[in-house]
Amino acid sequence: MGTQESDERAGGGTGRRALLGAAVLGAGGAVLGLPGTARAAGTRHGGRPGGGVKDLPVPTVIGHRGASGYRPEHTFGSYELALDLGADIVEAGDLVPTKDGHLVCRHEPEIGGTTDVADHPEFADRKRTKLLDGVSTTGWFTEDFTLAELKTLRATERIPANRPHNTLYDGRWEIPTFEEVLRWQNEQTRKRGRQVWIYPELKHPTYFRKLGLGTEERLARLLHRYGKDRKNSPVIIQSFEPTSIQRMNKLVANPLAVLLSGANSRPWDFVETGDPRTTADLVTPEGLKEIASYAQGIGPTLDLIIPKDSAGRLTEPTTLVRDAHRAGLILHPYTLRNENPFLPAEFRKGGDPDAYGDVFGAFRTYFATGIDGIFTDNPDTGVLAREDFVNGVNG
Repeated sequence: MGTQESDERAGGGTGRRALLGAAVLGAGGAVLGLPGTARAAGTRHGGRPGGGVKDLPVPTVIGHRGASGYRPEHTFGSYELALDLGADIVEAGDLVPTKDGHLVCRHEPEIGGTTDVADHPEFADRKRTKLLDGVSTTGWFTEDFTLAELKTLRATERIPANRPHNTLYDGRWEIPTFEEVLRWQNEQTRKRGRQVWIYPELKHPTYFRKLGLGTEERLARLLHRYGKDRKNSPVIIQSFEPTSIQRMNKLVANPLAVLLSGANSRPWDFVETGDPRTTADLVTPEGLKEIASYAQGIGPTLDLIIPKDSAGRLTEPTTLVRDAHRAGLILHPYTLRNENPFLPAEFRKGGDPDAYGDVFGAFRTYFATGIDGIFTDNPDTGVLAREDFVNGVNG
């Protein structure tokens, strides 16, 4: 999940490490069929083999870049832990290309903040300042490295001020390729006896296309090679650029989702082509109907579901859930994290930037809007919160 998030880093300092919640591998309870409420989680955790998106438990718990609350993101350590903790889908990964055309999993093409590249003197001269979707960005970029060179690097924690405990695992895992992820998905499906789902994101597709490194075609070729380019394939594709999803709709039959940032923002492909529309235009009934003509879902920021006031407290829910459902779209908003700085103000406990707040209360509030699932850095917390919700436990 992408650059457009506004809550990526917060606070500073260190504090106690909160304990992991127990992983719950299913959720029962009465089915709530009323409009505007979430349907109860299904009994087939992860969906039946060959089943489509509608066979996933609802609300669906999506491990954001794996279990990134506990391990450096976009590593096999993070991905496997997400499955261990009960995630229905793993966001594996944010896809960016190498110089020689391989798709790898990194939060951004700039890797200075997520790898140990700065500690490699042989790559000191690769440091650059580039304009990335209109933003001047300095660091090391995947498109300036071959895959073999990237494989000499190791992943590190991206937000150590909020997750000092994750730095324990710095240097343990290399950067995965998406082809490795597809093989891993097959292995984990066999090992766990249930279908493992993944939710890759195409990052900055317009930027890379201008560099001659179009990512949609590369992704489509890999999905076709592994037989995962079909309507019921366990791979949902997402992007913040609607035209990228439109392109994927012509290349593969996979379920597709358009990511949506703040209401006043504009997708970068719109900026490049002179399309004046903002996200606010895309979330109108007319905009959602258009999205539904080429995608099956949307991934809005949580603020599009329930806006916050100037003090950071939640206000009244918007009509987005209702309007999207009327258009036939599923909603998988992002991103709920356990730490205080990332929670709405009324759910924070104290001022420690790596202490946990009342995240169960936050999950309950968002689930009650009728969303179909949610991205979370802490899948175990999400699974427990879902169990509470479908069983009517109010905390």
